[in-house]
Amino acid sequence: MEVIFLLIAISIVAALGFLAAFLWAVKTGQYDDDKTPAMRILFDEKKSTETNN
Repeated sequence: MEVIFLLIAISIVAALGFLAAFLWAVKTGQYDDDKTPAMRILFDEKKSTETNN
């Protein structure tokens, strides 16, 4: 029965860690621009690495 309390405590700590990571990501602007990365791949131009000598 004591194992249940230990698992609940570990679960709560893990959930708080994920919540803190999510709040950090939102605060630093990770979700501000959600359209541009999807469109960037359509207009990505390949850079030529070959040189003509």
